[in-house]
Amino acid sequence: MRRWTGLGASVAVLTMVLAGCSSGDGGGGGGGGGGDDPFRVVAFTSGNQTPIGAWWVKAVEAKADELGWDLTMIQGDFDFQKMNPQVESAIGQGADVILDGYTDVAAIGSIVTAARDSEIPIFAMDAATEATDAFALNITTDQQGIVDGTLEALTASLGGSLEGKNVMVIGHDPHPGIRMRAQLALEDLEAAGATIAGGDVQKVKSPATGRTEALALVTDYLTANPGGLDAVWVGWDDAALGASQAITEAGSTAKVTGSDATSEAIAQILSGGTFVATANQPWPEVLDSVIEQVTAYQETGELPSENYEAVDTTIVTAENASTITPSDKLG
Repeated sequence: MRRWTGLGASVAVLTMVLAGCSSGDGGGGGGGGGGDDPFRVVAFTSGNQTPIGAWWVKAVEAKADELGWDLTMIQGDFDFQKMNPQVESAIGQGADVILDGYTDVAAIGSIVTAARDSEIPIFAMDAATEATDAFALNITTDQQGIVDGTLEALTASLGGSLEGKNVMVIGHDPHPGIRMRAQLALEDLEAAGATIAGGDVQKVKSPATGRTEALALVTDYLTANPGGLDAVWVGWDDAALGASQAITEAGSTAKVTGSDATSEAIAQILSGGTFVATANQPWPEVLDSVIEQVTAYQETGELPSENYEAVDTTIVTAENASTITPSDKLG
């Protein structure tokens, strides 16, 4: 089942504006291409140093090659001050569509403004957790579903109840999905009677150092509170692997959950140790859906009727882990 919400009026207005645009240099195309000109696409991501972000870059390049698009790919390396001006410059050179993968809409305001001024629609993946007229379309995953599934697995691993359990929550605010699901997990854990280790979400500064930061967070806590931790809920697998390492090294029996379904996480889940669950987010299917909408716009000049979609995920546990393709093995 897919859950849809949207800002229909904003999309309708944007559709009418774009339909009246020319496809000349420096602006959008109302369907783009125009005559024998190739369909021009500017694609960007800030998360290309993660396995999923790196996959997205290659997958978009392959799709562009297959469809005959004139593609400009910009990789931001988690540095919006570096990336945003590069994207704005590419927009200024003219494009028909912009593709956004794994950014935070709050961090790309100047790109959104440049795109709006040039009347170029942005089609995004995992770039916001609610409908926004910054995008013609944003498809992401159901964050509450991730939380519900991972907490269910965590509860089962702790004897069927979270009441009185001491649980650390680790998040990363610059990523909208991780930020939202970490806050949701915090609230649901408190509602279930758990005590939050440290009193609030423990925040990793950079995904590039997420594993070592999480390792340090959990190690420091267990050093100060030997035997005082029952579980660690983590917003993504790489940091969850750091938490798992800290627990193992401390000789703790605490359990860990993550999200992303990476190879290492799946292997640890199958081993029956500390790591008990992760979430498999269907990014290949999401990209296919985004590309389908882009090609429809290319052919008709019409934007999607809804500008936000949150798709279901699969919770990965020991029961189904062997059937899951790891996210870092997508291509």
